Formats: sequence, C-alpha cells, structure tokens
Amino acid sequence: MMKQMGLNEIRKLFLDFFETKGHYVKSSYSLVPENDKSLLLINAGMAPLKNYFMGTEKPPKNRMTTCQKCIRTGDIENVGKTARHATFFEMLGNFSFGDYFKEESIRWGWEFVTEYLKMPLDKVWVTVYEEDDEAFEIWNKKIGVHADRIVRLGKEDNFWEIGVGPCGPCSELYFDRGEKYGCKDPNCKPGCECDRYVEFWNHVFTQFNRDEKGNYNPLPNPNIDTGMGLERVACIMQNVDSIFEVDTIKSLLEEVIKISEQKYGGQDSKIDTSIRIVTDHIRSVTFMVSDGIMPSNEGRGYVLRRLLRRAARHGKLLGIKDTFLTKLVNKVIEISGESYPELVNKKEYINKVIAIEEERFQETIDQGSEILKTYIEELKKNNQIVLSGENAFRLYDTFGFPLELTKEILEEEDMDVDEECFKEEMKRQRERARAARQNTNEEGWKEDIYSTLDATIKSEFKGYEEYELSAKIMAIVKENEVVNSAVTEDIITIILDETPFYPEGGGQVGDKGILYNDQCKIQITDSKKGKNNRIIHFGKVLEGSICVKDSIKASIDIKNRMNTARNHSATHILQSVLRDVLGEHVEQSGSFVTPERLRFDFSHFEALTETELEKIEEMVNQKILKSLSVSTAQMGINEAKEKGATALFGEKYGDRVRVVSMDDYSVELCGGAHVKNTSQIGLFKIINEGGVAAGIRRIEAMTGEKAYKYVKEQEMQIMQIAKVLKTNPKEIVLRVENIVDELKNTQREVEKLKNKLATSELDDILTNVVEIENIKVICHKLSSMDMDTLRNVGDKLKDKLGSGLVALATENEGKVNFIAMATQDVVDKGVHAGNIIKQIAKIAGGGGGGKPTMAQAGAKDVSKIEEALNKVNELVKEQIK
Repeated sequence: MMKQMGLNEIRKLFLDFFETKGHYVKSSYSLVPENDKSLLLINAGMAPLKNYFMGTEKPPKNRMTTCQKCIRTGDIENVGKTARHATFFEMLGNFSFGDYFKEESIRWGWEFVTEYLKMPLDKVWVTVYEEDDEAFEIWNKKIGVHADRIVRLGKEDNFWEIGVGPCGPCSELYFDRGEKYGCKDPNCKPGCECDRYVEFWNHVFTQFNRDEKGNYNPLPNPNIDTGMGLERVACIMQNVDSIFEVDTIKSLLEEVIKISEQKYGGQDSKIDTSIRIVTDHIRSVTFMVSDGIMPSNEGRGYVLRRLLRRAARHGKLLGIKDTFLTKLVNKVIEISGESYPELVNKKEYINKVIAIEEERFQETIDQGSEILKTYIEELKKNNQIVLSGENAFRLYDTFGFPLELTKEILEEEDMDVDEECFKEEMKRQRERARAARQNTNEEGWKEDIYSTLDATIKSEFKGYEEYELSAKIMAIVKENEVVNSAVTEDIITIILDETPFYPEGGGQVGDKGILYNDQCKIQITDSKKGKNNRIIHFGKVLEGSICVKDSIKASIDIKNRMNTARNHSATHILQSVLRDVLGEHVEQSGSFVTPERLRFDFSHFEALTETELEKIEEMVNQKILKSLSVSTAQMGINEAKEKGATALFGEKYGDRVRVVSMDDYSVELCGGAHVKNTSQIGLFKIINEGGVAAGIRRIEAMTGEKAYKYVKEQEMQIMQIAKVLKTNPKEIVLRVENIVDELKNTQREVEKLKNKLATSELDDILTNVVEIENIKVICHKLSSMDMDTLRNVGDKLKDKLGSGLVALATENEGKVNFIAMATQDVVDKGVHAGNIIKQIAKIAGGGGGGKPTMAQAGAKDVSKIEEALNKVNELVKEQIK
C-alpha cells in the first residue's frame, strides 16, 4: 500500500536510494549559475551540470544524484491561480555521464517508484518517444510493464533538445489519479489534456548531438538525465490536489493565514490567490537571498525584487498593514533548514535584506499613491472618470503599484481604469522581455575553441610554492584557432602542462610574467581558468618562435604576485575585523584583489561612520603588526566547516577545500595567493567606503608599498595647501575655517546688494505687465542671481501685482533658473504655474515643476531664455481655454 510521506522524507529517501546505486550525492548548487551566461537563474536539475554532459569538465563521479533548488518565473501570472504553478521548486534527479544508460535508468526508476514509494502498479503508466523501440522493449520485456500501459508520444512530448548540442528521447512516468479527474473519454491515457494523468518523473536519454544542419549524430558516450519534481511527487504521495496542500508548503500557507487573519478556501477566490502567491514567493526570495542575490533593477536582482514586492503587495491586499515578510522567512527556514543549512547559517542576513526591501517598497507604494492622486485631480479637472491604461501601467511598472490597488482607490472616487489598454502595455512589456531572452538557452551549449582540444590536455597549478618552473606547451590558440606554432608579434593564448601562474579566480587577478627558452620569449599579461582543469595564459611573442610540445620556462612577476598577495591577505583580516566592529551579519558578497589595491564588498545596511572606519583601519593594522602566521591546508568540506571556516556566497566548492588560517583570528575557504605572515602586508590604508547596492557596502584599500606612496602623496598635498594658505600644516583646518567664514559673510553681503538692486528694478518690471483674458502676466529676465533671490523677487512682484502670473528667469553660473508664481484667483481660472514651468524649462533643455500657485525649474541652455519666456503668454491662453 502506498505510504503517505512528507516532502522532506521523500527527498532523503530518493538521495539515499541512489547513493546505494553508486551515485555521488551532491548538495544543491546555488541558484546563481556558474560560468553560464545562458541562464539568469538555475531552472532545472541538470542546468548546473551542463559542462559535465558536454565533456568540458570532469564530474566528481560518473554517477551523480541531486535535489536541486530551482526558480522559474515564465508563468508568474498563473502562480496562485492554479494548483501546480510555482516560482520555486525542488527537482530530484539522477545522472550518468557516459556510465550507465537506458536499462539501468529505467530499472532503478521502476524500483524506486514501486518498492520505495510503493505506488500501486495499476496506477503507474509509462510514455516513450514514438521511435524509441529500445526503451519500449526494456519497459515491456525486462521490467514487465504491459504494452497497453506504455504510450508512444511524438517529438513535442518525448524528445528533449535545445537548439544544437546534446539531445535525445525521453521516457516519462505518469500517475493515474482516477476517473473523477478525467475527461470521460474511454481512450483517455497519458498525453491527454485532462487532469487525470500526472507526469512526475522524466528520464532523458541523451544519445545524440544535433549539429547546425539538423543531423542527429550518435554520442560516443550517451548520458542519463532524469528529473522528478519533489513537490509534484509529494502531492501524489499525500493524495492532495495542490502543491499548496503538501505538508511543508501547507504549514507555510497556514502561517500566512494566521498573519493576515483571513479565511482560506472560502467564497473569495481573490483572497485564496493572494495567500498562495505570498506562500510561493516567500520561498523563492528566501532561497535567492541565501544564495547571495540582492534586490536590484536588473538581472536576477530584478527577479528577486519583483517576487518580493509582489508578495508584499498581496499582503496589503490581504489587509496586512505592517511589514510581515520576515515572519514568513523564519517559517521557511524552520521547514527547510535541515536540508539546506545555508538558510540557517544566513538567517540574520536573509531577514535583514528582506526587511529593508519590504520597507523600501512601502515607501514606493506611498509614492505611487501620491502620483495616483495627481492623476485623479487631472481627471476631475477634465470631467473624466476613466484613468488611461498607460498611466495605470506607469504606476505598476515604475512604482510597483498593483492594478488592484489602483482600481480600489479609483472606485472610491467613482472612477475606473482602462484595463484593456493596461493589458496591452503588459503584453508589449512581455514581448520586449521575450525578445531580450530569445535564443539565450542555446548559449550554454555553444562550444569555445578550447573544447575542441583533446580532453587529456590539462594544467596543474604549482604556483603556491614555485614561482618559476619548467613546463611543456600543450596547446596554442591564435585568432580563435588552434595552431601548432607562433612567431614574433603573435598575440596568443597558451596552455601548459604545469604552471606557476595563478589564474584569475576568487576575486584575485591572474598572474603576469614571462615564458622563455633559448628560441623565444613571451610576455604573459594575464592568466585565467579554462574548462576541464585548464589554465589559459594570455600573451604576446616578443622574440623568436614556439611550437606545441616545446619545453619552456614559466616565470611569474614575483613583485606583482607579492603585492597581490598582500592585498588578498588583507581582505581576510578585514572581513574578520568588520564582523568584530559591525556585527555577525557581515557577509562577504564579493572582492577584487589586484597588485595596486583591494576592493571588498560586504553586507551592511547603512553607511559606515568616520569613527567606525577609523576603528576598522586601526584594528586591521594591529592584526598586521601582531605578525600572525598564515597557513594553508587541504581538508574535507565538513572538517573545514567544523573549524569555522567562512565561505563566499554563491561560490562552488568541492568535497576537498583549501583553508587559509591566520592563527585563530581568520579562517576562510580560499584558493588564492597569500603572504606567509601578516607582517609582510606592511601598512593597510582605507581610501574609500560607499554603497554599491541595497544592503551592500564597499571598502577600497591599499597595502604595503602602494599604501605608503598613497600616504606620502596625501602628506605632500597637505604641505602644498599649507604653503598656499601661508600657514603651517598643523593649522590648516583653523585657517580654512576662517576663510570659509569670511567667504560666507561676503556672500551674504553680495546677496543683500543683489536683493536691493532687484527690488529697485520692481517698478520698471511692472511696466511690462500684459493682460491676457483679463489676467495680468509679467515675464522678465533678471541679471545673475540664485534661486532664493529669484523667489524673493517673485514674491514681491506678485504682492505688488495683487492678481496675476509672474514668470522670471535668470542666468547663474552658466545655468538657467526659472520661477513661476500665480495668485489663487487666476489658478481658479485654469492657470497652473507648475505646468507652465515644465513647458518653458523644456525649451531651455531642463525640467522642473510644482504646484499650481508656485513652481521652479533649472535648465542648461542660456541662449533659450528669451524663447522660453516668450512661450508663457501662449501657455496662459491655452490654460484659460
């Protein structure tokens, strides 16, 4: 009898089962794809394994199994409306890279389903590709599935391919939910559009390589790629109709109900939809933030922001007034933390990021409300009751303001919105997004020139201890072609069998240096990691010639390496100091280390104070002066974690890792180059601190000789400033303060004189009054003055005028200032100072606006002042009409 199993139980059972079949159990990869520009986010179990399937990287074992966290947003509009759509899901999979093939995959799949999940035999159906007789024979003859329960389907259903590259037929397992879900057709079976048969496990037999001409060439080592949606199989095992009824997800949904105090499953389908959307999206954003993704306006950061704000939006629709998402984050961590320990480890960080973004969204909602109010005022003024779809979409797209909320506010004013036009705008946006994504799926399968090399060509890095060694040239590439030789002036890349050159990685730039022998000399300008354990050396042949298989000396620029190592070791000390000073929430979110300087990005939610920066700089230098011993060791990943080693967000680590320790103060997983003792770093000097993204700060600093030169340059500048000010360096600050005070007093006197001068001109200006439809209008250009003085003059003119419009302009320091003021009685007749200022500023290449009674603007083109002021009378006429 089929046992009812929890989602976490099914996951463990699957991984344990395939471990018994000789599979390497790999924990889920990050949602952030590594070295794959074709994907924004990992969206399938096999996505992180592409290079293994292509043979450009060697897998840790030829048999692997994973439970991969995935994000898909293509059907985001259906999430919450259906029982099966979700943005976050987990994909169970077992994979073979040229090891076992169809028979083992099918046999183990049947064994797991029938003996471990104990699905009833009469409920399980099988589909195969219509031309795959081999798969049909295995299911029928060797497994014993009756031919009537094996359905042959066409290419659209049972053949997997993405453009060119690896592809092959599929075999899928279906579960029969019973006649009550069916379409009453006596021939109903898998492949039917009704809800009776649920596909839950797809076995892809990757046995062909599709070329550019459309030919399917057999692969010498065919692969297996299977995928079983964990949530979907949990629905089957728990006999529920919706993923939102699965045990773990249901407990999260119940938390949403509790916070919102709403009833679920009642008469209001909109409430149910909002509850499901919040439930799904909070899972997605929690896992995305745990993998180091930050909210932003582009890329995967935009996906995160959109999901987070959509969840917050639907919380508002449920009547939740305060911020609430972090309460749900803690529930997600409680449910999934045992299987995904990164959630527990990053709990404080995840909560901080999500809390800040939700608070910011509250502010944008407030902004949107203000904009909507102005739209409503315009509608009333023009005796209209329908908001344009363009404006509704602008609110949605720019401010994240939901259409439902726009409609609700409009209804209170007995108004409506043009929903058809809004939908058209949404459609156009989707088409733009689709066009931007077009064909990107194929990118990940494209080969680079190095993939054509023999798989045995690899590089061994020996540069931790050796700075020069003898090596053999294994490959040369020139102008994107593999060649056998190169001569003077050729720009090339080279692969050696052994190398002391550190390839760019972990935030550290690649080494520079030379390759040489009796016949040639090559300048190496950079070194990078290639696929399949290769190190690519970028260089230029300075003299002579080289050939593949030549022996050559490889020598790095030692001074360059040491400067880089100083900066790299300093980042390790800096991270530990930041945690000591700012708190344990600090996590490294990126770094960049060169011989000249270091850059360190970290999670923190406000700008650092001068006091904090001084303390950080002082503490780092104290650790340097303590001469901490720097040691490295290779160990298992679990042992490293037990030692308390910190790791970089989103970084891919194997079972064996390199741990860099600075006595007991700093312990990190790192493959980079380091000093032997912190005293070798010398001086540490912070040169800049600032924000780079929401919740992410950046410190830039220098060490060693570069830091000393920086300090000397600062000292020389101080000496020069003191000389100009005719004082000694110790009294510079006092001297500058005195000069600033003197300057302020002088400026105040100048402004007084300008005001007096402007006031004396008032009577002359008033002689230029014109009347338009009984409204007095003054347009005038004044000599150079700032905006405050211009406003004062405008106020005085308006008072003297009593009733009318004043429009003034002035040139100040090469820029244009505009101001417009109207008395209330002319505003009541239709005059709007804000709209006038907006139009005339545009003429002079600027912008601005304001209220009907007062507005101001700035512009760039001083030659257009007269033209802009001449436009005022025309605009007044239009407004009165």
